Amino acid sequence: MKRLSTGQADLDLILGGGLQPGSVVVVAGPPGSGKTILAQQICFANATVEHKAVYYTTLSEPHSKLIEHLSGFPFFSREDLGPKVEYVHLGDKLRGTGANDLEPLIDEVVRKALDDEPALVVIDSAKMLRDFVSDHVLRMALYDLTSRVAHSRAVLLLLGEYTTEDMQSGVEFALADGIVHLTHEAREPVDRRGLRVMKLRAATHLNGTHAVHITADGFRVYPRVESFLPESVAVRRGRIPSGIPGLDPLMGGGIPDGDATLVLGACGVGKTIGCLRFVAEGLARNERTLYISFQDTVDQLIYVADTFGWDFEAARARDQMVISHVPMGSLDLDVLATVIRHRIADGTTTRIVIDSLDAMANAAREAHRFPAYLRSLLGVVRDAGASLWVTSETTTFGPMADPLVGLMYLFDNVVQLRYLEHSAEIGRALNVLKMRNSRHESGMYSCHITENGFTVGDKIGRLTGMLGWSVLRECPAAPRPDDDAG
Repeated sequence: MKRLSTGQADLDLILGGGLQPGSVVVVAGPPGSGKTILAQQICFANATVEHKAVYYTTLSEPHSKLIEHLSGFPFFSREDLGPKVEYVHLGDKLRGTGANDLEPLIDEVVRKALDDEPALVVIDSAKMLRDFVSDHVLRMALYDLTSRVAHSRAVLLLLGEYTTEDMQSGVEFALADGIVHLTHEAREPVDRRGLRVMKLRAATHLNGTHAVHITADGFRVYPRVESFLPESVAVRRGRIPSGIPGLDPLMGGGIPDGDATLVLGACGVGKTIGCLRFVAEGLARNERTLYISFQDTVDQLIYVADTFGWDFEAARARDQMVISHVPMGSLDLDVLATVIRHRIADGTTTRIVIDSLDAMANAAREAHRFPAYLRSLLGVVRDAGASLWVTSETTTFGPMADPLVGLMYLFDNVVQLRYLEHSAEIGRALNVLKMRNSRHESGMYSCHITENGFTVGDKIGRLTGMLGWSVLRECPAAPRPDDDAG
């Protein structure tokens, strides 16, 4: 049976395809969690002249104020009010009822549902009905309402500021086919809203709490990436060039296609320039790319790339490249995963850069969740056949502590960049720590940043500190036997 779309593909995905015609769904949440905006958005997305949306208000804000609040959202259309979306105030029927009597109200809603055959019926707020009748009368009235409206095949949304305790014992939740719980958590620097499907009959919904943003565009939900981890990922053959001179020979001829590569290194050692070169190589091969940065802005990255002769601005103009700068203060893991998932959905984006992973982990402040999130994100990228290049910053001085120690096993390849101390100068060194199912060179190689970008040079023969905490140092050559004679 065809489901009623919410007007948002990601929300439909969470709901297992949309809303079942004839179903009753309770949308519960505290003030400010987005109940009214979500319901209105669904109304305007589905209402037609033949099958309108009927929005009932009880004793909430007057319709003039409701329209004023909604008029700034792009989904709102004043021309649709009446012909497609109809507001009906039930306050008079509530005031005129006798004690423990909701029959006039129920009869009005059912009559309109059967006569007009709307696609959607909303009661805002349904919880307020509790103030007028006993629990027994409320149960009978809601049973009568839900069973009779179901015959019209309209979706019935019951909105209310229900608490967790209400959801455990309220009659509305026992009768409902679906329960959508909205949350609003105060958190610095940005408050967090969420959506969780607690119950949904006849559908396979996505579990977990999904991020919600309410912006000038309205209510937007971002599915939790852990909820749809691919069960299996096809193995890809072949290798792709990194674009970094001297690196591919150390990696068995290039990066295995579809692999996730982690590049570890201290601040300033050249990780970002390596990222830019990896992307530039893809652009030169007419590949589509996605670059995600948490520190450098779009203009900064374009400027740096231009100094090495890589025209990222032209690539963006022809939609061959997307650069997404995510400010650290507004980082949301689910929003980031959604950006990546949408970009790679059609299979044409083949190179993705995330710079850097430690910044993402620290800014997200969800350490308990991050391992499962990262595993799922890598699985989604692999499933789309894209190759991922990720950086993570290590300490510059003292013990080399990677912020993501214990998670490197999730990556197919790990490349390490380190500073090298020799005489009175500081150089750079690179080694390939790991490649899954592929041969690679295990030595330490010099590397440089030149006018052509990041390059890898010759193998370094004598070093100390390769596995210890100290900085890399060149060892003096061993004395020859004849040096001790005489």
